[in-house]
Amino acid sequence: MARRLLRYGVLAYLAALLIVPVGMIAYRTFGHGLAPVVDALTSAGALHAAYMSILVCVLAVPLDVVFGVGAGILLARRRMPARWLVNSVIDLPFAMSPVVIGLALFILYGRGGWLGGWLAAHGIQVLFNWPGMVLATAFVCLPFVAREVVPVLEELGTEQEQAASVLGARPLQTLLRITLPAIRWALVYGVVLSAARALGEFGAVTIVSGNIVGQTQTLPLYVDEQFGNFNPTAAYSAGLLLAVIAILILLAMTLLTRKRAREHE
Repeated sequence: MARRLLRYGVLAYLAALLIVPVGMIAYRTFGHGLAPVVDALTSAGALHAAYMSILVCVLAVPLDVVFGVGAGILLARRRMPARWLVNSVIDLPFAMSPVVIGLALFILYGRGGWLGGWLAAHGIQVLFNWPGMVLATAFVCLPFVAREVVPVLEELGTEQEQAASVLGARPLQTLLRITLPAIRWALVYGVVLSAARALGEFGAVTIVSGNIVGQTQTLPLYVDEQFGNFNPTAAYSAGLLLAVIAILILLAMTLLTRKRAREHE
């Protein structure tokens, strides 16, 4: 009896927080039919916002993959001083508000910042442009790949890598043929989490992008801008699109988890 109550309580809690709000967004989106939704999602502003979201995600996630694999190997395979400090820096985006991250990048790359003046003198624009948006998104998504890779590397041990080294394999060959195939599912899982976070990022991107319509506006920023301009159909349509993407990513994570569990069995 207690187990059933707990189960139903958890389901009710999830329904109140997730299912009902998403269902209301879907209801409000199609309240006036399908045609307004299609018009809203195919408008120039919505299409450019979707393009910018995909562009930022495609550029930021590979940066996090390279960092995550490198940091994972260093933490799991090397004895390094101040290991706790490296772990704390990797987890910093979990503890820090994305708005603070955007503000830090603004201070660093703004015209009056440490690097902003030099970059502006050489014609390089980081803020209010896609490079700043990529940097902010990459920083926010920084921990996901590393946190998936490190436990797997520690569990695998170093026997296969040492055997490859004894047989004459170079470090790059060992990485490509031994290490990466062994952590492929953890890597894929980290990429999925990073992509989901990148597509939905709002706070840090708001600061560094300037939210310029048709230039530096991503889908989350587009939803906020349309809602503020009293255009609920466009806001709900873009919001529902983001919700559908999140659900698809959740399904992909579930399938990957099951496949990973079957391989371990």
